[in-house]
Amino acid sequence: MANRTMLSGNEAEEGWISEPEGLITDVDLRTHENNLAHRTREIDRKRLIVRRGQPFSIALQCNGPLPPKHHLELVLHLGKRDEVVIKVQKERGAGDRWWFNQQGAQDEMLLTLHSPADAIIGQYSLAVLMMSPEGRIIEKKDKISFHLLYNPWCKDDVVYLPDETLLQEYMMNENGIIYMGTWNNIKSIHWNYGQFEDYVMDICFEVLDNSNDALRNSQMDIQRRSDPVYVSRIITAMVNSNDDRGILTGRWTEPYSDGVAPYRWTGSVPILRQWSKSGVKAVKYGQCWVFAAVACTVLRCLGIPTRHITNFSSAHDVDGNLSIDFLLDEQLEPIESKGRRDSSWNFHCWTESWMRRDDLPEGNDGWQVLDPTPQELSDGVFCCGPCPVTAIKEGNLGVKYDAPFIFAEVNADIIFWIVQENGQRRKIKADQTSVGKNISTKSVYGDFREDVTLHYKYPEGSKKEREVYEKSGRRVTDPTDESAEPARLQLSIKHAKPVFGTDFDVIIEVENKGDQDAHVQLTVLAMAVTYTSVYRGECQRQMTTVKVPAHKAQKEVLHLRYDDYAKCVSDDHLIRVKAFVGAAGENEPIMTVTDIPLSRPEVFIQVSKKVVKGKQVTADISFTNPLPVTLRDVVLTVEGAGLLSSTEVLPHADVAPGQKVFVRFPFSPMRTGVRKLLVDIDADKLKDVKGVANVIVRKKRRLLP
Repeated sequence: MANRTMLSGNEAEEGWISEPEGLITDVDLRTHENNLAHRTREIDRKRLIVRRGQPFSIALQCNGPLPPKHHLELVLHLGKRDEVVIKVQKERGAGDRWWFNQQGAQDEMLLTLHSPADAIIGQYSLAVLMMSPEGRIIEKKDKISFHLLYNPWCKDDVVYLPDETLLQEYMMNENGIIYMGTWNNIKSIHWNYGQFEDYVMDICFEVLDNSNDALRNSQMDIQRRSDPVYVSRIITAMVNSNDDRGILTGRWTEPYSDGVAPYRWTGSVPILRQWSKSGVKAVKYGQCWVFAAVACTVLRCLGIPTRHITNFSSAHDVDGNLSIDFLLDEQLEPIESKGRRDSSWNFHCWTESWMRRDDLPEGNDGWQVLDPTPQELSDGVFCCGPCPVTAIKEGNLGVKYDAPFIFAEVNADIIFWIVQENGQRRKIKADQTSVGKNISTKSVYGDFREDVTLHYKYPEGSKKEREVYEKSGRRVTDPTDESAEPARLQLSIKHAKPVFGTDFDVIIEVENKGDQDAHVQLTVLAMAVTYTSVYRGECQRQMTTVKVPAHKAQKEVLHLRYDDYAKCVSDDHLIRVKAFVGAAGENEPIMTVTDIPLSRPEVFIQVSKKVVKGKQVTADISFTNPLPVTLRDVVLTVEGAGLLSSTEVLPHADVAPGQKVFVRFPFSPMRTGVRKLLVDIDADKLKDVKGVANVIVRKKRRLLP
């Protein structure tokens, strides 16, 4: 941290002289001008909020000129107990110190304060002291409060991002898109980050104040808040509540009855407000996309450019061997192991934040991975990152923080083993290309997906990819026996895009590339799983003997009815189908696996054509129950940054099969601009139905006199 001139907590009080009438009668923080120049008007229009490394001015209203040979001194206080006190220099010195200059005109003095680009972020209290020629305090105007944030528009700030298009998205956009589903069937939901909503900034600083570091040593913690590496690491720890006063409790299986199911959230603001209002008690419940979205809100609000990332086919390598091992019994069902185990998630979400890494060698600046989902300990704390994306791509696994774990998330092998009755393992499938696919974020140019996979890894099979693997210690040889002949049988699974509540077919195709007919035993197993690959139950099993003529393909059909999967499907609406073929003459059995996401019904939203700030408008929402059973306890929730807080508008209704529901509700927009109205619908047998509508809010027209 830069050198700073400090005063003791009571030094500024020495020589205090109280006079009946002071020279300074009032202080104008010039909030409108300052907040506009510092791009903080959306946060608050009444309080002064500025960014470091950029000057701001306040005006002192006086009842006369400053007496001859008298001068002003400014003192800044930080912390609830004034843990840090900074004397502001009168003249410009080194760039690492606060300084000010003043201009006087008639009954006003304009003070322009200059903060260093590495100043501590937080709530400051400013005291203006009028000093006598002898150095005594003649008059004091204190408790002048303002907030200081990081400044990605300042080239000397380590979070400087020299692209206004990126800044408008990763700093100023309160709405985002989160990508989910599977790598070959990508879904998306809209999310309300709401970093400019009322009191969100205050909650962000409350999060910092309740970290373990702050509670242990508040003075040291406050001084370290100049460093976004430190602050971002604190945030990733505090978003989960595993070992601190964190915001969210994670839960990946039902029941969620004592809280809110993770899929019901549509924005960060209700979560942050509930945490604060409850006396910093963890909110129930979150999963990876919720953890990442809340972190994105907090980091953007504090001034660090941040984006939400989804990694499809994401590996969780517990033992650090860069291999994800799945053990199956001879019925192809997962073998539950004691203790922690490797896993592969259909998707996993984290954030990337932009910053210069002065603590690392050159080449590690730019986007940094930050993962607040509690998975592994990092220096004894449940957090992950920041880790340079470039280090992951280049295989530099010695770089801080947590590079080996993140590298495995996008690069690990997946190996399936059958455990036989005698306890021996038989490898049936090894895959070096499936992990880390279609790594996604919202585009800065609109509501569509940007693929950033090549930021994390070189193209599959390229020379550079092999060089990185050799550096990292990952195996680069083909996992199969190179001397073996190519398998004459090939297995594939095909399916349509089914809607939850309908019956559908899965087609399994066995192709024989050999010169002789093949008689094979085909086993097909459909099971319900979560997006984190947790087994929920068997939906259907089919075993057949199939004759496949030479150079031909044979198709078998697995019919899946709603009644088959409804009894065990998870809230993620995901069916995993495994097909297994054993045939005489084959060196190894053949297995293929595919995940089938079941889509939800569409939600239709219509908002009044003319929407004006402060004037009541209506929104019409409709959807149709696609299930062959009645939906009970239907709850419809709406929210939108600048539109309305999270509100239930259809509490606990019943909807018959095929019935169309129509809901009309009023609301009064609070802020102008392009806004998004987000809708979530949940019921006893249908979860996580989402809808979104754009709303353009205009200013009130002023009538001329």
